[in-house]
Amino acid sequence: MSLQPTSTGSRQIVWPSVVTVISAAILIGAEVFGAAFAGGWALAILFGLSDTGAHILQAVLFGLGVLIMIAFIRAAQRVEPFTRRG
Repeated sequence: MSLQPTSTGSRQIVWPSVVTVISAAILIGAEVFGAAFAGGWALAILFGLSDTGAHILQAVLFGLGVLIMIAFIRAAQRVEPFTRRG
């Protein structure tokens, strides 16, 4: 015997919300990843790192940028739901 509720309605994509979140993600992503590469380059010069060190620092900052973007998308999805029951 199942105690889970059953849904008789289908889910519909809320396109204005999807487009809003994707547009914001593109804009914020450009800022985050641009800052990661420029910051990695600047920090490498500041600390006197080689080209390899600069690339490693940029990769680390890029990874941090990916985590920031994932957190942004998840938070935005809570505010602007992508689906609704129809």
